[in-house]
Amino acid sequence: MIRCCYGHVTSVQTIALDSLEGVRAAETPPNTNPRIRVTDVRLLSDNWYTLHTTTFDMQAADGSWSSQSRETYDRGNGATILLYDVDRRTVLLTSQFRYPAYVNGHPDGMLLETAAGLLDDDDPETAIRREAVEETGHRVGEVTHVFDAFMSPGSVTERLHFYAAPYDAGTREHAGGGLAHEGEHITLVELDIDAALDMVDGGAIIDAKTIMLLQWAVLRGPFAAR
Repeated sequence: MIRCCYGHVTSVQTIALDSLEGVRAAETPPNTNPRIRVTDVRLLSDNWYTLHTTTFDMQAADGSWSSQSRETYDRGNGATILLYDVDRRTVLLTSQFRYPAYVNGHPDGMLLETAAGLLDDDDPETAIRREAVEETGHRVGEVTHVFDAFMSPGSVTERLHFYAAPYDAGTREHAGGGLAHEGEHITLVELDIDAALDMVDGGAIIDAKTIMLLQWAVLRGPFAAR
């Protein structure tokens, strides 16, 4: 059964648990938690990314078992990076249109964000160096791995890897702006770190990964009191 869906949707496919060889890792249920027994995985959509519904048995604290069902959206893992200039007390962000934010109440859908992208087939550091060049035009040197986080663990499988790196005139290779053939129309926005934090307070910066990195920068990162 397919619930309300938009765009291209494949027919529902039931994945038998004894025939998972060759199926992508996102479709292969883990078995590391003895209180969780996955019994069924169904593919609902495989258009841009993949949407599954999974049925599993879960053991409660009293030892009883119950059956539950959840949908998971798999778009792959990603990485993001905060570019900062300590001497000038600035950060370099991007601005681009985000339709999901627009359809959920953002006035124009143009979000201020740290540079980010999916890993594809790269390791996280290689991927974020690639994204930094594509989106901001800066080829950074040493990068700091800050932390990793699941951004929406109730429904989205993505694990996001957070990085930070200094930038200046010497790291700039080109004007940035993203890849036109991927439909990216990115503008760069340089902000004073204090102004950026004020924008978080005022709701002008509303992207979670960006807020997390800005707060890290002043609490434990390059702008923290020494």
